[in-house]
Amino acid sequence: MGVMMQAFYWDCPRLEAKEFGWWNFINEKTAALGKVGFTALWLPPACKAANMGGMSMGYDPYDYYDLGDIDQKGSLPTWFGLRSELEALIKVAHQNKIQVYADIVLNHTNGADEQEKNLFDGQTRWTKYNPGSGKFARDWTCYHPSYFERWDGDTFDDMPDLCHHNPYVYGSLMEYARWLIEDIGFDGLRYDFVKGYGGWMIYAILERLYKKNGNTEFSPFGLGEYWDSDINITEWLSQTNAFSDNPVAAFDFPLRRRLKDLCDSYGFSLKSLTEKGTLVTDGKAECAVSFVENHDIFRADPIINDKMLAYAYILTHEGYPCVFWQDYYNNGLGREDNKNGIAALVKVHELYAAGSTGILYCDDDLYIMQRHGSASQKGLLFVLNNSGRWNGRMVYTQWAETKFTPEAFYGKNNTEIPQDKWTDGFGSGEFWAPPRGYVVYIAVDK
Repeated sequence: MGVMMQAFYWDCPRLEAKEFGWWNFINEKTAALGKVGFTALWLPPACKAANMGGMSMGYDPYDYYDLGDIDQKGSLPTWFGLRSELEALIKVAHQNKIQVYADIVLNHTNGADEQEKNLFDGQTRWTKYNPGSGKFARDWTCYHPSYFERWDGDTFDDMPDLCHHNPYVYGSLMEYARWLIEDIGFDGLRYDFVKGYGGWMIYAILERLYKKNGNTEFSPFGLGEYWDSDINITEWLSQTNAFSDNPVAAFDFPLRRRLKDLCDSYGFSLKSLTEKGTLVTDGKAECAVSFVENHDIFRADPIINDKMLAYAYILTHEGYPCVFWQDYYNNGLGREDNKNGIAALVKVHELYAAGSTGILYCDDDLYIMQRHGSASQKGLLFVLNNSGRWNGRMVYTQWAETKFTPEAFYGKNNTEIPQDKWTDGFGSGEFWAPPRGYVVYIAVDK
């Protein structure tokens, strides 16, 4: 399925001294990311934000069609750069066989130009918008409450909620999605705060066929942020994807909570990794985007210890893994020059991580799994060790009389390189991992 890079984090333009130049900064890294094996970039909201109190990350959209080419809300560019620089980034990404996903905020807007009285309930709100693009101008009838939809229980930071049942709003958002895909060049859409509006809106956008690069039947990738339990995420996926030919995916928030416990909680049992309660372990891996950190959760509840254990899990197991920019670059976990970092795991994922998952052994401190492979990817064997010493055991694999070599590995306070392993005629062999570490073994010959 590929590996996604979340190519931003909160306040990244300021913290990296790349204000109004973030698109160019990503562009400089794109070829190297493609070489490692990344297949998609998830970008922050690209449109002009309200920028109330200073430049913002874009989750307070004002003019959906201003991508940094209209002088309004305090600047010509967005905090990330000019429209021309965004389009150049997308072009370079495509040249390196990397898709680009737009983060879109369809629940609410901010920075209205005037206050209006809502004739439905008589209250005055900031709902009159005259965007510089001249597209999708809005007034009180575009927001809740309205004659089209009276109640909306999920507001977002008191920003006015769009009423998607208003035909004008619905048509404008459908056109906005078309414009991003067909005219700007995005390959997929990440939907912010999907709890705030009906899944039917996402269904309509993803079910539509688009024209892209001469292809008149292009279907974009879709990913929803539904921050909740596995049961509620699954219910949302079922409702949104009913009868869909292009189903939306969802972030696996329950899996992330479990991975944080793996890294940060003393006495965590690896048996928990096999239990139901996440999209991946509930058999919903085809709709699951697994992740270790993102721009929101890193600020509120970051993983503190041994984060590579979590990355090793998501990049060897089923699901669509997403790597966090700040971990890869700023926190030094990319390590493109050796087998101890995220880069080696990405390469392993793209070359070998295919097929169903088979748990070969699991106790509190040792977890051994194999991916069965496919016609084009031979599979892998993964050993995760939760103890403070080298740990392993004999297991029966699907590969008989085969040599295995460690392609990615890590151990806490350990510099010893794992050894090659062999299986006998029955497929059995001993596989080990370093203290608080992992090894990904690859079958190299028979």
